[in-house]
Amino acid sequence: MTDENFLLSGQFSDAGHRLVQRVYYEDTDFSGLVYHARYLHFLERGRTDYLRCLGCQQSDLLAADEEGLVFVVHRMEIDFKVPARMDDVLTILTATEKAGGAKMLINQEIRRGETLLIAAKVVIAVINRQGRPRRLPEAIAQKFLGVQAPPR
Repeated sequence: MTDENFLLSGQFSDAGHRLVQRVYYEDTDFSGLVYHARYLHFLERGRTDYLRCLGCQQSDLLAADEEGLVFVVHRMEIDFKVPARMDDVLTILTATEKAGGAKMLINQEIRRGETLLIAAKVVIAVINRQGRPRRLPEAIAQKFLGVQAPPR
């Protein structure tokens, strides 16, 4: 991965993976606040770039063997604390709490500076390309477990 791509994909910090994103007009509703469903987009970008920085390209995992490996959101719990507004610079923090078997538990936060806007717990199911549960390979689980979740 080139340095430029790495910078686009965020970086690791003491709190886990850190991705910076700006809020654009398209992310807001008529009130000028970020529309609630857009936070899912920011969280997804955080998880995708977290994978990328761990060296796990989703397209490579799908093609890795005859079964393929796919991550899908099984459950998501979101606490909306404070709204974001157009032009805010957001930091999406992502870290693994648990990884093993056919599931992972990912903790995510969206912050504006030090202010917590969103706290999310995401259960990720590991499936094969036919949609059946699949065990997370130990080597990949260890990559996820190497990044600690932020304290709650």
